[in-house]
Amino acid sequence: MQTFVNFLENNLSGPMARLSEQRHLQAIRDGVISALPFIIVGSFFLILAFPPLPDAWIFGDIKQWAADNIVEILIPYRLTMFIMSLYVAFGIGYNLSKSYKLDPLSGAQISVAVLLLTITPKVMDGEGWVLPMTNLGGQGLFVSMVVSILAVEILRFCKTKNITIKMPEQVPASVSRSFEALIPVAIVILLISSVTVLAGVDLHKLVGVAVAPLVTAGDSIFGVLVPVFLIDFFWSFGIHGVSVVGTVARPLWEVFLVNNADAVASGQAIPHIAPETFYQWFIWIGGSGATLGLVLAMVFFSRSKYLKALGKTCLVPGLFNINEPVIFGAPIVLNPILIIPFITVPLITATLSYVATTIGLVSPTYIMPPWTLPAPIGAYLATGGDWRAIVMVLINVGISFAIYFPFLKMYDKKMLKMEESEQQAA
Repeated sequence: MQTFVNFLENNLSGPMARLSEQRHLQAIRDGVISALPFIIVGSFFLILAFPPLPDAWIFGDIKQWAADNIVEILIPYRLTMFIMSLYVAFGIGYNLSKSYKLDPLSGAQISVAVLLLTITPKVMDGEGWVLPMTNLGGQGLFVSMVVSILAVEILRFCKTKNITIKMPEQVPASVSRSFEALIPVAIVILLISSVTVLAGVDLHKLVGVAVAPLVTAGDSIFGVLVPVFLIDFFWSFGIHGVSVVGTVARPLWEVFLVNNADAVASGQAIPHIAPETFYQWFIWIGGSGATLGLVLAMVFFSRSKYLKALGKTCLVPGLFNINEPVIFGAPIVLNPILIIPFITVPLITATLSYVATTIGLVSPTYIMPPWTLPAPIGAYLATGGDWRAIVMVLINVGISFAIYFPFLKMYDKKMLKMEESEQQAA
């Protein structure tokens, strides 16, 4: 077992962990995460605009009121989640500049400016100049990542090569930093304007074509099962799987989520199956490895005093999708008995949930509720009030329980013998 673990550490876990620590990927991850409050709060205005309520009694009046005032209700959504790339660009620029020990605010502001420069204003009758907002949402997320990194790298290059305007020491630091950023800002504006305005290149369309295969693959069953397997695989050896895999996958998941929300707000069909909310509410029930079923089995069927006590301790956190206590307490980490269902259960529930969503038995997710909600509630809200999502969650918990149960009984028998041996020795 140790030989196998060492092999994985040297040939897979180590390189993947180092990849997740790469400076630019970390900045992208932290930038996306910094926008989550706006995504979560903004998505709740979609719930208000499309109340997940039946038409009976007063609920019909509430839904009619929402339909009559939908334009006003969706304004907070359109200025938060709908333009998430703007917030992400600020976050990426800030975090990447901070990692280089540059002025984070300057990096963040330049990143926002360069993103806006990739969008060409248009003249509309009676409105004057109008900036299209579409590419400030999920569709512009990949461009936002690229140009934010470019902007900060230009800032770093100018700083490293002393291509800046130096102010006397008596000048306040805030004023000095502004003048230091003057030349990098000029370079960025001239460069991006030359590409988008003079050359007429649509960077968003160009990048969209380039990443189209990635988007298609990420929304396929294969694109779902690979990250599910890797996340649980890394957790099996004590490595935070979501931190490693999410660094690479989360930007794509957020694109899916925002595109789904945009489609609902526009009255169109929801295009994507697998945003992050799909994983959160239908696969990671109780946390990575779908361990809520294991915890329930421990509570009701363990004969080992330790496992039963651990199950009772882990039940409440598990209901709120916190499962580090059971991962490290059972433990599941480096436990050849429990690793098997820990990896297998999410693959099965992911496949079942993907198929159910694809054929229309469950609505796709397009809202991001807080991840600490119990899964049935989170799934109901994430799908905009589809009661079938609750049924899907309960089925998946049942599957988790059924698969974990025989492995738990084997492990429980082993733990019981150890406890009896210790009692006899005492």
